[in-house]
Amino acid sequence: MPQNPPALQRADREFDVDLSINGQTRTLDAAAVDPAMPLLWVLRDVLNLTGTKFGCGVSACGACTVHADGQAVRSCVTPLGAVEGKRIVTIEALGSAGQPHALQAAWVAHQVPQCGYCQSGMLMAAAALLAKNPNPTDADIDAAITNLCRCGTYLRIREAIKTAGAAMRGGVTYKSSGAKS
Repeated sequence: MPQNPPALQRADREFDVDLSINGQTRTLDAAAVDPAMPLLWVLRDVLNLTGTKFGCGVSACGACTVHADGQAVRSCVTPLGAVEGKRIVTIEALGSAGQPHALQAAWVAHQVPQCGYCQSGMLMAAAALLAKNPNPTDADIDAAITNLCRCGTYLRIREAIKTAGAAMRGGVTYKSSGAKS
């Protein structure tokens, strides 16, 4: 049987878990969560942050991608105990309707979304890439974006990432309509 990470090992196994989610500290009651529970289900079922999607449950599709300390992680296979003390960022914190992230604006400008199911994971993976490399090559994008898209919009995704990177480097912002300002 796998052991809990050291931070969660308690003699009585009664503990609360403090998580930093989207810039806010959230305390989870021991009765509501298990340290082995996948982060995805904590986000969706306990914290009601439903933007992160379930796709496969085996880390293959990437629909569940979130950031843990700035790294893109697949939340469907990441146990809660592995992220205690880390900064978790979900799609809900990437941008807002009034001020979308450059990636969200580029996604719209390049008409990336088709069915939209994979988009939150794609955006989070792309945001992690651009945070480290604001001017990625095609090879950089292909290496970082291993998410699956059933609609096959990979070329549009690549172009949107390049557009967002250029906007972020140049300080270009987008209005809610997607137009540059």
